[in-house]
Amino acid sequence: MRILHTGDWHLGKSIEGYSRMDEQEQFLEDFVRLVEEEEIDLVIIAGDIYDSSNPPSRAETLFYKTLKRISHNGKRMSLVISGNHDNPERLVAATPLANEHGIIMVATPKSIISTGAYGHHTVVASGEGYIEIDINGERAVILTVPYPSEKRLNEVLYHEVDDEQSQLKNYNERMRMLFDNLSRYYRDDTINLVVSHLFTMGAEETGSERSIQLGGEFIIDSSCFPQKVQYVALGHIHKPFCVPNTGGKVRYAGSPLHYSKKEIHYQKGCYILEVKPQEKFTIKEVPFKTYKPIEVWKCKSIEEAILKCENNAHRECWVYLEIETDHYITEEEIKKMKTLKKDILEILPKIDTIQDEEVMLFNLLDKPFEEIFNQFYSKMRGVAPQTELVNLLLSILEEEASENEAY
Repeated sequence: MRILHTGDWHLGKSIEGYSRMDEQEQFLEDFVRLVEEEEIDLVIIAGDIYDSSNPPSRAETLFYKTLKRISHNGKRMSLVISGNHDNPERLVAATPLANEHGIIMVATPKSIISTGAYGHHTVVASGEGYIEIDINGERAVILTVPYPSEKRLNEVLYHEVDDEQSQLKNYNERMRMLFDNLSRYYRDDTINLVVSHLFTMGAEETGSERSIQLGGEFIIDSSCFPQKVQYVALGHIHKPFCVPNTGGKVRYAGSPLHYSKKEIHYQKGCYILEVKPQEKFTIKEVPFKTYKPIEVWKCKSIEEAILKCENNAHRECWVYLEIETDHYITEEEIKKMKTLKKDILEILPKIDTIQDEEVMLFNLLDKPFEEIFNQFYSKMRGVAPQTELVNLLLSILEEEASENEAY
């Protein structure tokens, strides 16, 4: 069976208020092509389909159109689970229509998937947290554990231990219990997999994924996964990598795009594996394109920054500007940079000469309020305040002064 493991698409995500949907649409166009070229039997999407529980309509439309194209009229099967960013009920709302295209959607760890035909393939058995599928005569048992919040985990295990014992079990132990219980469905004649969205010991957070840690309570040890599992397809961490000390079988596919400047130093991609019952899988990492890179420009002066904006005016990239300067950047200088280069996300001045605060306070005593406010705002924000803001503040002060005189 040829399986493609991806996840953390975060459709609808923005960066500093700028939409990434155009890049995501480009990615999905290439992704559909990759699935066809690699003759994939099963596509696994390991959670965080959307960036929020209330995604924009464009994101939902793009997702469902992509799934339909991947399915190739039901000839290919897809398995989708919810992540911590997704609304589980909303994600699986299209299940009745998706099934006929070979698309399986799993909302929570307690979900029971209907058996029967899914496109050209079959779900031959299912229960809380697992499915057995038949694809072209090959069988696979998959433990499906969408984002297991503590509340959802309690719902799955409430009948396994009484209330007093449950209080004594930490998150890690309960996850171990969950996988131990589900692993009884594994057989020697099936491909045995896990699909989940969680944070595993040894994984590194990379900036744009939302932490699910709380004093270590929400981290599980990789030994929680069943011994008989052949491959564990995880979502939540945006860096594609193999969890240490797992023999290469516990992996995060990562996100398809760089979603923050902390992610720009490693290659995005997905995993394609070929696996048979009782045999070690073969795997390859397929790199993804960077459609619009995130760049950090470090300039030694405002003049250098302006020149760099001019020289790169027509390049498609997101920009964080860090500028060394001995004075605060004026509104006019900011406007000039942003006029020359669109998609500047942030302009951060690195002030290299700051006066002693006591001296500054002494120098402010005889200055008008407008000048004091300008210096304070520039010190706190790193840029001069806009004229409209200053005028608004002055008008408010004048109005209050007039009211006080009236009394």
